[in-house]
Amino acid sequence: QVQLVESGGGLVQAGGSLRLSCAASGRTFSRYAMGWFRQAPGMERDFVAGITWSGTINYANSVKGRFTISRDNAKNTVYLQMNNLKPEDTAVYYCNAAPFITTMQIEGSWGQGTQVTVSS
Repeated sequence: QVQLVESGGGLVQAGGSLRLSCAASGRTFSRYAMGWFRQAPGMERDFVAGITWSGTINYANSVKGRFTISRDNAKNTVYLQMNNLKPEDTAVYYCNAAPFITTMQIEGSWGQGTQVTVSS
């Protein structure tokens, strides 16, 4: 019942930056976690970053030091600032909302995805 809409993807050269946004609407729970996953062609959908309602953050090791997740609870929106992008970051990025960061892939709601392409 929660609708998630991602935006901000595009084509960027290696070393560049993009900022993704995800806006939630419809029925929401009071203290849900939100986060980002990504899926490259022929690969599984993998966790990128997550943030709880109170601000606790988890990152995948591959993006630590380069990506920053944040949220605005008043706007029901989560962001992913991606710096120093690498070709291996190329994927469709999906927003997720769930009771816990660790259960997002199992029980979370998904957005439609936004394409990020990093050229070398």
